[in-house]
Amino acid sequence: MPDTTTVSESTSATPAFPMARTCPYALPEGYTDLRGKEAPLQRVTLFDGTGAWVVSGHAEARKLLADSRLSSDKLNPGFPAISVAEKAHRPFRTITELDPPEHDTHRRMLIPAFTARRIQEMRPLVQKIVDDCLDAIIEKGPSVDLVAEFAVHVPSMVICHLLDIPYEDHEFFQAMTRKITQERGTLDEAGIKQVLGETWGYLDRRVTELENEPEQGLLSLLATERVASGTLEHHDLVAMALVLLVAAQETTSSTLGSGIVTLLEHPGQLARLQADPALWPNAVEELLRFTSVADMGTRRAAKEDIEIGGVVIRAGEGVIIPNLLVNRDPKVFADPDTFDVGRSARTHLAFGHGVHNCIGQNMSRLVLEVGFQSLFTRLPGLRLAVAAEELEMSPAGGVQTLTALPVAW
Repeated sequence: MPDTTTVSESTSATPAFPMARTCPYALPEGYTDLRGKEAPLQRVTLFDGTGAWVVSGHAEARKLLADSRLSSDKLNPGFPAISVAEKAHRPFRTITELDPPEHDTHRRMLIPAFTARRIQEMRPLVQKIVDDCLDAIIEKGPSVDLVAEFAVHVPSMVICHLLDIPYEDHEFFQAMTRKITQERGTLDEAGIKQVLGETWGYLDRRVTELENEPEQGLLSLLATERVASGTLEHHDLVAMALVLLVAAQETTSSTLGSGIVTLLEHPGQLARLQADPALWPNAVEELLRFTSVADMGTRRAAKEDIEIGGVVIRAGEGVIIPNLLVNRDPKVFADPDTFDVGRSARTHLAFGHGVHNCIGQNMSRLVLEVGFQSLFTRLPGLRLAVAAEELEMSPAGGVQTLTALPVAW
């Protein structure tokens, strides 16, 4: 039996976590230290003084994400909260916070809308959304903020179409989802309750409207087929809408922004893509690996003792799997801190793994591929309007994103 350690046996000081990202693609300095440790799991200290395990090994991360002894339920003792706001009481849980079998029941209802075939049928729509957005940018140019004018706008249009949400309401839910995913680390308990309450109230009213007058999108389908038949409660559909809205908009928009900077800062790799557009789908996987914007989204609590990587995770302890860290594991990705659009990067964990792997990953890949390729085709002279060092990242939260991306052409 291998040597193992527990919390009580640890005597050395543990680093504070999470660690702020100051660059859209570079590792925080503390991540380099964690990756340099021989063991693939290390202890860290959270904002409230509690401890948790951070996983740096890709193989260990995959094993843990497929382990039913870990729970996604934030109500479980030991779940590693990363801010005061996360500990605020909520009267609902989303699908990402449910464990099997309840999780599996809800997920099966969503799967048909997110298959690769169904998402590819949306390609003409996504292309039109991107083209219309670029038309407006070019007319407005020769300089814009690509976060506001492109990275946020495109995913918002797509998710509005998918979820039967009137686009005239997009500014409201963009503001709400930004606070939920990016600013929650700065909100107190009252602040997060207000944001969640306003978002829930909006979606509650919208679902009620669709139950009475269905349209053509996913929420209407679930309202007429599931809520009407009694196989899904109204409040559960609202919770589904909330997580789809947040996940689809913020993670994709953040990857668009960070990916644009990555490509502009690696002109040799961008030139490869412009010379060989067939590389774009592969480049999307490398950008997902290299930027890993949903860095703090993968957190669990142990329901039982788990022995892995030479340590024992005790029941009731928290586990954090930072996507950016495990996607830079040199045992899996040679020269992991090098951006290479020709790399085979599909084994990245940017969309998670196991029962909670991102259900919207096919849609995200489509939006990213069409968005990146169209942007750099239409604006081949695109450049940063400020030094890369001047770009600011949002405070550490579930999703790390640029606050603005000024460019010129």
